[in-house]
Parts: sequence; structure tokens; C-alpha cells
Amino acid sequence: MKKRVLMIGLAMMMATTFTVTSCSDDDFGVQASQNGVLTLSFSGENISSYENLNVELKEINTGAVITKNSQKLNSISIEVPFGSYKITVNGQVVTTQMETVSAAGLGSTDITTLATNLNIPLYFKTFREDFIIEEVFFTGVKTPDNKNYNSSRYFKITNNTSKTLYADGLIIGQSEFLTTDDKNPTPYNINQNFPVKGVMVLPGSGQQYPVQPGDFIVIADNAINHKENTSTAYDLHNANFEFPSTNPSLGQVDNPSVPNAKIIYTQMAYNMFFLHNRGFESYVIARFPAGENETTFLQNNKYNYTYQNSAGAVTSKSAYAIPNSWIIDGQNNSIPTKFVHTLTSPGIDAGWTSAGTVDNDATRYGKSVRRKVSGKMAENKNLYTDTNNSSNDFVKDAEPSLKNGISH
Repeated sequence: MKKRVLMIGLAMMMATTFTVTSCSDDDFGVQASQNGVLTLSFSGENISSYENLNVELKEINTGAVITKNSQKLNSISIEVPFGSYKITVNGQVVTTQMETVSAAGLGSTDITTLATNLNIPLYFKTFREDFIIEEVFFTGVKTPDNKNYNSSRYFKITNNTSKTLYADGLIIGQSEFLTTDDKNPTPYNINQNFPVKGVMVLPGSGQQYPVQPGDFIVIADNAINHKENTSTAYDLHNANFEFPSTNPSLGQVDNPSVPNAKIIYTQMAYNMFFLHNRGFESYVIARFPAGENETTFLQNNKYNYTYQNSAGAVTSKSAYAIPNSWIIDGQNNSIPTKFVHTLTSPGIDAGWTSAGTVDNDATRYGKSVRRKVSGKMAENKNLYTDTNNSSNDFVKDAEPSLKNGISH
């Protein structure tokens, strides 16, 4: 009798750990999914404690998502089905200076055994007292006869500080990769740099283009009144800077009263910087540190990588990469049905935002992604949310702020 009780107890213990193959006549040979326990530990420089961490695990084959919350712990154990997971951690930590700040981390692992341990390094943004990306309008518009109008896109970059900033020499970087596709390139480390396929640099000698607290600059794809071409487009004639392009098919006309940004690197013909109109890219703004400039960037920051293509062969490619230490803000874009990964370090942007919900969403035209307002600063200027997580910081499918022209 004691032996029978012991065997039943053992069987119950095994059942709580993993699911075994059923041997009944009704479902003989059907293999139920196995579960394992994933223990995540958290670490990070200058972090003294962990206040509140939200953990998301996404199984990359099925798309299934598991979420858990950890309160005041430096580790958490989660029971999950066997599979391959991408892991995102967002939350608040206390620094060694006793400040509560937002932090984030990324990881990945395969769950193939009953117990798996993984450390997730967490990163938090050092407040840089510099510009932020307030809005990106990348979708473009449709004309009244339902044709694509391929100009009038823009970046809106804002001084979210209490001091005067200068836009001179500001760098705008466009991601080499897409948030909707993971080529598993080698080498690749988002915690070190941001690979780019396009880089623009704003002109200026140092203090030529001041921006007051709460004010903004607009970098427009053709700084003209686009309403003269189609009633659905926007008047951007008084933008601060414009994208240069020599592509005759776009019909771009240079506005002599608006300075051109300088494209120092692009993979496109006609010296173009062209935004993905479905929003599958990420963008950063950065500054050259002391001793660096356009020439040294191109000399020292070549990014050579390989990946396995769809035919199974290895493809080699060259691009450039902006060091993370140069980056002052970043922003990821995607859509819910195609999102695969963010392209920035979680210390730059741990989330993503979107215009549209499905691939080739016809409703995305005339919509932008805009940063949320958190309050007011001096002279009634907006103060914007900046937690380093675009999922929290941006309004999806927003009405473009320049729809009725540029007004400061």
C-alpha cells in the first residue's frame, strides 16, 4: 500500500514538470508539448535595485506571447513551452545614485530542457540634455485620385530641455536592417552601434542654428508647399532643412531659402535619403564627439557583415554603423502583424511604434508617429514623454502635426 502511494506521488510530481506522451488507445502516439522553467536574472551597471520589471517572451515560430511582472526582484522563473524565444524587459530600476529611472533589456534563448538560466543585462538612458525625435512622418499621402504622392515626408526634432540647443552638425541615421526581418547578421551587436544605410548631417558652423527650449526644427523631404501639387499634401516651404535629391522622377525642386542637409552616406541612387513608407525602419539622431567629423566617420566606422540568404548561401555586405555613444535619441517603427525585433539598444529605444496595423495598410497614408505630451515647460511649450521606449512614448496612427503647415 505504501509503495502504491509513493508511485502515485512520483507520477504527480513528473506531471507538474513536463507533459508526457499519452498511451491511451484514443490518443496513442500524440505528443503533447513539453514545458521547461526559464529563470531570468537581471544585471546592469550602476543599478542598485530592481523596482518593477515587465517581461515579455515571444516564441518566434508561433508568435505566442507570455508576459510576467517582477516586483523588487533581480530574478524571475517562468514556466514556458519548449521553443525559441525573444525576450524583452522594460521597467524601473534604482541607480547607485538612488534615482528611479526607466531601464530595458533584450535577450533570446531556446527552451529545450526542463531548466534554462539566462541573464538579461539592463540599460538605462543617461539624461543627455539634448534633442529628441518628436515626430516622423514617413507614410506620405494619397492624391485625390488615389495615387501615391512620394514627397512631403519629414522629421520633427525638438528641444525637450530648458536650455538653448544648436542643430549644427546634427546626424540623422536610417537603419540598415528592418524591424520586420531578422537576417541574423554576423557580427551584430546593438549594444555597441547602430548599422545604417543612410546618414544625413545638418549644416552649421557650431552655433549657427539655435533652437530655444520647447521649440523644434523640421527636416523636410522637399521644403516646398506640396499643396500646390496635391490638395492632400502639406505646406513645408518654411522647414528648417530639406533632404537633397537629384532623382528626376520625384520632381524635386530645391528651395534656395532652405539649407540642404548633407547626405554623407547612402545606398540609394541620386544621393537620396528615402523613408520606408510602411514604417519598417528605425531612426537615430546623433552628434559627432570631439575629434570626430564626417571624414573620420567614413574612415573608421565601416560595417562589414555576412548573413545566410534565402538560397542558403552566405552573402557579404558593407554598410556603416554609428557608435551608440554618439546617439542622443532613437526610435523604432514596425507594424503589429510583422514585427520581429527592435534595431536599437534598449538603452536607446526598447520599444516601437507604428502607422498602420497590417502590411500595405491602405489606412496608413496621412498618418504619422508622434511623441506623447507629458506636460508644459516655460512659455507654455510642450514637454514630451521620454522613457526610452517608443511603445510608451509615441502615439500610433497620429494626425501629422504639420498637416496645416509649420507653426512654432
